[in-house]
Amino acid sequence: MAIPSVYSPKTTEQTINRLNKLLAQTPPRWGKMDASQMLAHLNVSYDLAYGKISPRVSFFTKLMMKLFVKKIIVSEKKYSQNSRTNPVFIISNERDFEKEKIEYINNIIETEKKGAIYFEGKENASMGKLTAIEWNNMFYKHTNHHFEQFGI
Repeated sequence: MAIPSVYSPKTTEQTINRLNKLLAQTPPRWGKMDASQMLAHLNVSYDLAYGKISPRVSFFTKLMMKLFVKKIIVSEKKYSQNSRTNPVFIISNERDFEKEKIEYINNIIETEKKGAIYFEGKENASMGKLTAIEWNNMFYKHTNHHFEQFGI
């Protein structure tokens, strides 16, 4: 099954429509995050992609990510529930739902506007250069995984 393109206005519209079904009090089907934390967690992906945050990643970690984790993250295969999370993605403090929602919407719109050309060969802090398709798969799968976590 092909993953929808995050560079497509249709996918952006569908994602926002799904997001609008989420409420701050929507309980997760699994995991520890509440809805606000989940949106903040999703925003970390974009903060990393757009250089808003730049974690230090050791040579060893990069090597392990490239050899063992990259193919899971960028493939078309769905993520499993309760899989391990990189510490930079862990959100344990309280977050403002509306603020995180607006930031997330802005992130997906910016990604659509920048398009595949912007992401082709773009460096990922942990996995090195990725293709536009790999960035697409990573963004879409991550969103879909957590939307399913909250039943939307």
